[in-house]
Amino acid sequence: MGIMNLTPDSFSDGGQLTDADTAVKRAEVLIKEGADILDLGAESTRPGATPLDAPTELARLLPAIKALRQKFPGMPLSIDTYKADVALAGIAAGADIVNDVEGGRFGADSKGSPMSIACAHLRCPLILMHRRPAPSYKDFWPEVLADLRGSLRLALDAGVPAEQLWTDPGFGFGKTPAQNLMLVRNLEQIAALGFPVLLGTSRKSTLGLMMGEPDPLKRLPASIATAVWGVAQGCSMVRTHDVAQLRPFLSAADALRRGVIN
Repeated sequence: MGIMNLTPDSFSDGGQLTDADTAVKRAEVLIKEGADILDLGAESTRPGATPLDAPTELARLLPAIKALRQKFPGMPLSIDTYKADVALAGIAAGADIVNDVEGGRFGADSKGSPMSIACAHLRCPLILMHRRPAPSYKDFWPEVLADLRGSLRLALDAGVPAEQLWTDPGFGFGKTPAQNLMLVRNLEQIAALGFPVLLGTSRKSTLGLMMGEPDPLKRLPASIATAVWGVAQGCSMVRTHDVAQLRPFLSAADALRRGVIN
């Protein structure tokens, strides 16, 4: 999954994709490098980022979706959003997948999850990420797994088919650096829930701490290491800024895990 941030304030590549034309050019590079899916985000989720309202998010997102769908009609497009109305408009504009960093919990109440209800109506895949506002856990693994089971139950109860659901452990979201490392080290616990797993560690601050590297653009070795380890633990897809650099490592890791050379 190749990352495309349509934001001015993302932590490592904000302000690079400013309109539909620059989005198309970046997509051409990612596809050439071997991306299988493009993930478009129009609201930064870095710590301290200012939340966006849906109209502002859609103003950034929709022109890019329409341009990419026209230019690359067969390329799967994912929308990185937690708002049901943004998902509805984005899928209608030509996107295929919803990647929800709030795990379907945004706006959820006794009537259910707005995002899950929307994705059931749209009949589209839904990626449910684990996230808490702060790294507050009494018993880390049981609570993470319980949270993800809750997100999955909201989606299933809304009518999203099980085969349309993915999980994401939420590396870098409401966890300490040590907890982030535990997520990757024991990712098989997420995979054991029975749904395919997306892992996104690319360029994040925990990797900088691992390497003693403050520059996000110089964290590639740790991105590769965590991605390969994640594949070994059952990860089915990796979300990255650096498709060309990761692709050969992921192909080798996948062959080792499955014992099959493509």
